[in-house]
Amino acid sequence: MKIILAGEGAIGRKHIAALQRIDDVEVVALVGGLADDTEAFADEFGIERWTTDLGEALALDAAAAILATPTQLHAAQAVQTMRAGKHVLVEIPMADNLADSEELVRTQQETGVTAMVCHTRRFNPSHQWVHDRISRGGLTLQHLVVETYFFRRENRNAMGKPRTWTDHLLWHHSCHTVDLFGYQTGEPITAGWAQQGPTHPELGIAMDMTIGMSVPSGALCTLSLSFNNNGPLGTFFRYICDNGTYIARYDDLVDGYDNPIDLSGVAVSNDGIELQDREFISAIAEGREPNASVAQCLGAMETIDMLEKTLVER
Repeated sequence: MKIILAGEGAIGRKHIAALQRIDDVEVVALVGGLADDTEAFADEFGIERWTTDLGEALALDAAAAILATPTQLHAAQAVQTMRAGKHVLVEIPMADNLADSEELVRTQQETGVTAMVCHTRRFNPSHQWVHDRISRGGLTLQHLVVETYFFRRENRNAMGKPRTWTDHLLWHHSCHTVDLFGYQTGEPITAGWAQQGPTHPELGIAMDMTIGMSVPSGALCTLSLSFNNNGPLGTFFRYICDNGTYIARYDDLVDGYDNPIDLSGVAVSNDGIELQDREFISAIAEGREPNASVAQCLGAMETIDMLEKTLVER
């Protein structure tokens, strides 16, 4: 399957690494925002063609595109890709507002292409292990407690390079947890609130945020986010259940006393991004709706829109 990759940053590098481990997949073109960085990326990974024009790449003989571009471009680029007749996998969030998210769903319905969102937490083996046990009735989630912590007082990406766009705790980073909470409980998020700390004087974004959510069964989610955390970085998930406590750190899982959980056999890989990309490719080949389709993920966007309306600056 021939694929276009858009995005020459840190997440684009993770996608290309994953795609190179999947049989019968060829990245035929790279689309970037900065010409020098795009050319260097293409040379490093042996991608024959590169461009800074998504439309130029979409004119090529390719079945699909993966969009690992700045958040503010996701919605317009995803619609452009679908209108070009290509299947699309778009990084989270699929849009930075509800109206554009709804437009993505409408465009997918009109075009009939496969459209999926990179809600990687659905695919990490650690979260899959928990999901399987919840689905079989062996666990009931009572409280999901999540910490999403970075140290980003300057506008730089995960590789330490200057960003051409500004990140956002609510519409970007909370999106992982909002979607995961609904996915793991199998219920709509019916109540929620959020509060944020002071706005950064140069970046223009809140650097700290607290979010609370619940579903009809009574399960709770508490999410703490910060760009001010000078310590271990990343997102850490504590599943407090009726029959055990489990802590997920990306692709690793331990119990409440830090004893490792054996994840061998959960999936064909221990890399959540690879498993997510495999699902996208398989859904195209099999002509089915993927897990984390744009339609399935619209609920997370509706919840974030609700949370934004409750924001109170402290």
